[in-house]
Amino acid sequence: MLSTTEFREGLIFEDENGQLVEILDYQHHRKSQARAVVRVKLRNIHTGALIETAYRSEDKFKEVDVEKRPFTYLYTSGDRATFMNSNDYEQVEVPLEKLGDQKKYLKDNMEVTGLYINNQLFSIDLPIKVPLKIASTVPGVKGDTVANMTKEATLETGTVIKVPLFINEGDTVLVDTRDGSYVERVNA
Repeated sequence: MLSTTEFREGLIFEDENGQLVEILDYQHHRKSQARAVVRVKLRNIHTGALIETAYRSEDKFKEVDVEKRPFTYLYTSGDRATFMNSNDYEQVEVPLEKLGDQKKYLKDNMEVTGLYINNQLFSIDLPIKVPLKIASTVPGVKGDTVANMTKEATLETGTVIKVPLFINEGDTVLVDTRDGSYVERVNA
């Protein structure tokens, strides 16, 4: 059994409702004479829903056998994406619907992580930040420097995101795959 003192980011366990959840963030709280609690931000593994809750220090949870294996994205054919296990070169097809919004950031030969729960491929996790090239955007106009102005830009994968005015076609930018936001420009 797993206690709240063993919580760490990325830990996957079965919560009190029998759902598989991953810890995104956690904090220990104690107010004056009140009991100490652990506030956690969780992501439901099945649905992707974010949950914020608190647990007492004596709460216990069932640990889940989780293994992460390195994969390389190869190609998409129809409604399936094909990945290759980097260790044994076995190819695995994953339905695009299982990838959710992450499919918008897949790029040939991208290194990803295969999440195995109880020895079954459960999901594919992309890196949090991915460098992608800007395929098209309108040029920024000199003098348009009002704070935090953005424009739309199309990435090499076809996804449209908001970027600052100084970003041009051909630039490479880091994109946060969790919410599709611009992070920073990458120098070549």
